[in-house]
Amino acid sequence: MPLRKRKAQLKTRAGKAAVSGYAAMDARLPVSELARQLLRKAFPDHWSFLLGEIALYSFVVLLLTGVYLTLFFDPSMMESVYSGSYAPLQGVRMTQAYTTTLAISFDVRGGLLIRQIHHWAALVFVAAIAVHLLRIFFTGAFRRPREANWVVGVTLFVLALLEGFAGYSLPDDLLSGTGLRTAATIVGSIPVVGTYVELFVFGGQFPGNDVIPRLYAVHILLVPGLIVALITVHLMLVVYLKHTHWAGQGKTNKNAVGPPAFPHFTAKTTGFLLMVFGVLALLGGLAQINPVWNYGPYRADQVSGNAQPDWYVGFLEGGLRLMPPWETNIAGHTVMWNVFIPTLVLPGVVFTLLFLYPFFEQWVTGDRSEHHLCDRPRNRPTRTGLGVAAIVFYAVLLVAGGNDVVAFSFRASIEVMTWILRIALIVAPLLAFALTKRLCLALQMRDRRRLTEGEETGQVTQSVNGDLAEGHRALSPTARYRILMRDVPKPLELPAEGPVQRRRQLRIVLSGWYYRDLVELPATDEQRSRIAERTAPPEPVREPEDR
Repeated sequence: MPLRKRKAQLKTRAGKAAVSGYAAMDARLPVSELARQLLRKAFPDHWSFLLGEIALYSFVVLLLTGVYLTLFFDPSMMESVYSGSYAPLQGVRMTQAYTTTLAISFDVRGGLLIRQIHHWAALVFVAAIAVHLLRIFFTGAFRRPREANWVVGVTLFVLALLEGFAGYSLPDDLLSGTGLRTAATIVGSIPVVGTYVELFVFGGQFPGNDVIPRLYAVHILLVPGLIVALITVHLMLVVYLKHTHWAGQGKTNKNAVGPPAFPHFTAKTTGFLLMVFGVLALLGGLAQINPVWNYGPYRADQVSGNAQPDWYVGFLEGGLRLMPPWETNIAGHTVMWNVFIPTLVLPGVVFTLLFLYPFFEQWVTGDRSEHHLCDRPRNRPTRTGLGVAAIVFYAVLLVAGGNDVVAFSFRASIEVMTWILRIALIVAPLLAFALTKRLCLALQMRDRRRLTEGEETGQVTQSVNGDLAEGHRALSPTARYRILMRDVPKPLELPAEGPVQRRRQLRIVLSGWYYRDLVELPATDEQRSRIAERTAPPEPVREPEDR
């Protein structure tokens, strides 16, 4: 009895201390206000919003499994004779990096499972970021006020590529060493300073003695710290700017409609977190990935057959294989355009365009108002076409990264395959753009027909005269609302009088190219007025004069 009384007293004191501490903190910081806003924040319901959560939870798995692997991995490049439990490699000289990777795979309890979960989580992490960025691009969620969040997302994608490459290179096996050989060639191709940068990075002539320890520091400290910081900034911006949402009854450009953060979203996202953990654990336990013991230790005079990098850097390999053998000798120095252009210039141009695209589209449209409603991709055919063309461009490069495997599988000449892919790299994106744009316009025509004729019932009636007619029923208010709720800017027009600067002319031409092709939807004046009211920005924004 005294023990129970004592516990009750301690519980009462702890409760009073917690209340006093919270009151003291709330008096100095806006704790209650922030907690109330966070707990009642609206989270719109749609499957596409889960893509960002997949990336976040995959990163959590990466951190947890990475900490475990760090306890057993030694990045040293000091060589010794292997005497571990994997019999086929006993007596072979190898670095400590490769030795400890084998030890994790065969001697550490659960080591192989954790290593494979880590590798699968890395692939899912990069893929989820890529698909999440595509969702944001196709729905226009990068527009004001979310341009900064788009820049943060693209930066996260670049860091994820760097983190994946660094982790892929750590085992120092023959496959990852082949990738490091390629990286050394890329660094050495930089005009003027390439050789010096390569010597600094690798600690001497390739393969050097310092590259694995340096990549290890980058992999476990530098890049993860930057990723954690940027994810924090990204989530803070999401909370501050609120979510975008799809058009629907009660959803406008001035609100965010969805379940509150607590308890609805909290319960669902916790369940989703456990699902991501479970799927990655199943992949790590059942789907073998990167069996480094099959490749053997890295040797500079050998190369692994069918050597392919992970998919996210496969486009660089494809660019190398498709680029013609162009070189220039200047004052005794060789400039390797066949390496420099596809691996440094091309990615630099691509990511620069990604960073600047929201500002470019804003300049083309002249639209500087806030947008919280997602675009249906069909309503922005030019933007959607550009996105699909970029995907096709990447896909051709990815296929080219394994052109030797493709040629062998189809019993084709590798030279013929290379020329086919070179042509496809130029022609396929153009065709993809044209077809996608026509498909978007066809879908807009279908929406117009659904509004005027209604939804097809699938039933055919025949009159007494033998005429056949297909049955239709009126669209539901929800479907009609979703189709009519679109906010597409009109093309800019030349001023009636006065000279026009070339920059202004270019802007008008691009604006016409972006927004000239549009299928008008049947709507009454009252409906158009309601659409304009619900797609209007939260507050009027004065557009500065174009200079």
